[in-house]
Order: sequence, then C-alpha cells, then structure tokens
Amino acid sequence: MTLKKWLSVSGLALASATLLAACAPASNSSSTSNASDSDATEVLVKVGVMTMTEADEDRWDKIEDELEAAGHNIDIEFTQFTDYSQPNPAVAEGEVDINAFQHHSFLNNWNKENNGDLVAILDTYLSPIRLYSGTENGKNKYASVDELPENATVAIPNDPTNGSRALYVLQSAGLIELGVSGDTFATVADITDNPKNITITELDASQTANSLIDVDAAIVNNSYAVPANLDYKNALYVEQKDENSQQWVNIIAAPKDWKDKDNAEAIQAILDAYYTDSVKTSIEKESDGLDLPVW
Repeated sequence: MTLKKWLSVSGLALASATLLAACAPASNSSSTSNASDSDATEVLVKVGVMTMTEADEDRWDKIEDELEAAGHNIDIEFTQFTDYSQPNPAVAEGEVDINAFQHHSFLNNWNKENNGDLVAILDTYLSPIRLYSGTENGKNKYASVDELPENATVAIPNDPTNGSRALYVLQSAGLIELGVSGDTFATVADITDNPKNITITELDASQTANSLIDVDAAIVNNSYAVPANLDYKNALYVEQKDENSQQWVNIIAAPKDWKDKDNAEAIQAILDAYYTDSVKTSIEKESDGLDLPVW
C-alpha cells in the first residue's frame, strides 16, 4: 500500500503571480498518515511541494489510489515548502527526490541562475490565462473575440514575463501576429501585424481586472481573476497549449540522473499514475475548470 507522510519547511511566503499560477484556495489543514510503519519491501519517494491546497491533496490522493490499484508498495513522503526558492535546491541537494510546484519557465530560469541541471520529467497541467471582455453597466460588452471592434483597447500586464505571455495569447486568439515564438519573451515591439489596429495598454498585472470598465478587453492572470470574481468560464479566449505556452505548463522536476537512483522505478510508477483518468478528472473538478490537464 502507499503511505503519505507530511513534513513542513518554514520560510518566507512569496506572492509570485508572475511565476506560478494560482489554482485553488489553500487548505489550512495538514495531516499525518495513521498508517502503520512501512515494511522492508516499501520504496520511499520524497516529494517536495508548496503548501498543499485542497486540489493538490485530492490529486495526490488519486495518484496513491492508482498506485495501490497497480500493486505498488510505495511510501510517499511530502515536504511542504512556503518559499518558492526552496524546492529546487532541496531536489538538487537530495533532500527530496522530485518536486511538483513550478512550470518550465521557472525551472529554466532557476537552472540558469543557479548553474543547475534539474530536468522536467513530466508535464502535468496548464493554468491558462484568459482574455476577458470589457464591461459596461456590470455586463460584458462582447461575447466573443470576433466581436471586438476595430481600434479596440486591450489591457495586458506590464511586467516582462506576464506581458510576453499575454501577447502570445493575443496572437493565438488571432488579434495580432508576432515576429518571435517559443520561449522567447515577446514585447509590443515584436508585433508584426495588427489587423484590427487594437491599442495595447500595459498595466500592472494586479490592475488589469480593474481596467475592464475602461477597456474593450483585458488579459487577467488567474491569481487576480479569481479574487475579482471574473467569470472565467465565459472568457473571450482561453490560452491554448501550443509551442508558445509550453513554457507555462506545470511540471514534475528531478535531478538529471534520476533514472540511476535506487527508487527510479517507484518514481516512474508515480509518473504513470499521474497520467490516468482519475487524476485528470481531479484536476478539472477541483479547479472547476480553471486548470487543464495536458495529456
């Protein structure tokens, strides 16, 4: 059977809307398994995560159920971090075997800044940002991207990371074309075609939701859309999984040589259990459709 152990690592919590997308309200509870001590045949896998949300807990419960159903005897020990700077060093130093808290862009930047060689071993889900209609008298002005008029004004975040992501979304929605692609950061200067002659207004990411009464549309990050009570199910456009959004897909990360570890087969079993229908359903249900499984 699989067992769940919980550890905590204190640290300074960072409000990092530019790095990680919020998925669900954080759970205030933590739990310790009452299961009996593991026997000699159990394989321990240590997993680093940020403070568990209810959605995270449900997802990992489903993964454990899948492992048990497949006959695996794996003891999963979770270490919960409160500082985004901690989980990658914990993997690099062998304190945990894998972590699940970041997207490709975050890992790439961390490797570059820390001369690291951690690798993404599984794509999990995308927390897509969305294009929302401007409002008038409390109601949306438009029901689709096609309804946006000539010379429309569209607000996007003004920081390099979220601004680039927003521009790629506008391109995917057919509103502009860019001269860059992939993980290259885009700026307004990279726009090569603008058929509707839209005006792009760059604002602080925390203000794009508030701007909807003044603009025709706005890109709003999930971490601001949820508290602003925006109806994300009726957004004009939802970021799609493609070569330009790949960098924002959430991942499980591990050391480059993880396949040489004694518990490599157990880690692989966890990866296999992640890509199952029950976990897919958990992601969709617990996030209320805000997050999209990528398999």
